[in-house]
Amino acid sequence: MNMSELQRIKQRYNIVGNCDDLNHALDVALQVAPTDLSVLIVGESGVGKEIIPRVIHDNSPRRREKYFAINCGAIPEGTIDSELFGHEKGAYTGAVGEGDGYFGVANKGTIFLDEVGELPMATQARLLRVLETGEYIRVGGQEIRKTNVRIVAATNVNMRKAISEGRFREDLYYRLNTIPINMPPLRDRGNDILLLFRLFAMQMADKYRLPKVTLTDDAKQLLLHYKWPGNVRQLKNITEQMSVLSEKREINAQDLKRFIPDNPDSTELSTITKPGQHSYESEREILYKILYELRGNIADLRRDLTSMRKQIDEERELRQAGLNSAMIEGATRVPAIMEGSGFRESGSFRNPSPQDADAEEIKAEEPESLNLNDLGRQMLEKALERNGGNRKKAAQELGISDRTLYRRIKQYGLDNKG
Repeated sequence: MNMSELQRIKQRYNIVGNCDDLNHALDVALQVAPTDLSVLIVGESGVGKEIIPRVIHDNSPRRREKYFAINCGAIPEGTIDSELFGHEKGAYTGAVGEGDGYFGVANKGTIFLDEVGELPMATQARLLRVLETGEYIRVGGQEIRKTNVRIVAATNVNMRKAISEGRFREDLYYRLNTIPINMPPLRDRGNDILLLFRLFAMQMADKYRLPKVTLTDDAKQLLLHYKWPGNVRQLKNITEQMSVLSEKREINAQDLKRFIPDNPDSTELSTITKPGQHSYESEREILYKILYELRGNIADLRRDLTSMRKQIDEERELRQAGLNSAMIEGATRVPAIMEGSGFRESGSFRNPSPQDADAEEIKAEEPESLNLNDLGRQMLEKALERNGGNRKKAAQELGISDRTLYRRIKQYGLDNKG
């Protein structure tokens, strides 16, 4: 390990710290920079993984070529293939022209794939082909294209768990992990925590012309023993808060506790779900597949549902109309039926008369059942007749809307009767 070279790199990239694990990570980056080997940087969120690929690119033969840093977790799943590998004209809605994609534009350069553990499975297969053969195909295209790109990847996901749960390809992991570099969490860097605090406090003082905040011995011990789940990013945020909000310029442990949250012990690397919990990532993939399959059938489904709803509404109105008419007819016929059957109001029985026999013969001649159209027509005619042709009152009596009544009048040809 060349200490003078390490110090030069730290000064150039404004890296603060002297812990062995950090020095080792920088030393490995310098050793692997002249080669084209793939590098996988592993570390918790906020530890500064983005510095390593910049160091590798700037000290490699590709330093004069293009460098792209891509956050894979920030690109929507539906467009990430197009962003990385390009697309042909008309490949999807809105593709009015061709797109080269990062692998086309960064030819002979370096691509840093941050949060590579969030890549969809289909994109992982495409990336594996680029790593193995240097070949890729644009979205919507058929032509095989070549690219010469050096790939450096980083993740805060526990890749072993991701592979066991089927969320990351094992073969791609071994392709990316040719040279592994582990970035240490802030809680394992010892006195580097105090050095970083001084740097951030000085930056805030210079930027906003404020007196620099300092720490008492008990406050320093509190910083050193805190677990820092947000790592360097969290330390910077807390230092900025104290510089602006604290009235005191010398912070003791009691004052510091107001800015350090009561955080749970969790310092897990990944966003992998625990056993027995839902994997919302896989659930989202299933939903995307379902929506994609149903995309072409939405219009037909809407049309079928509209037609079905209309039929159901018409049948419901027709049944309601039949029920209302039957109740009205029954209310007018009950006294006649009881009188014609030989009952008096007192409940006594009288002998049937010849007129009763004639009435029974007339009833016997009526059909026992009518089809739905005939029944609806008869009910409509009777309702109009009872209301003197007033269609609005007839509709109210039948319990249907005026519009449905007019449609039924036209359907049964009653509008021509006069």
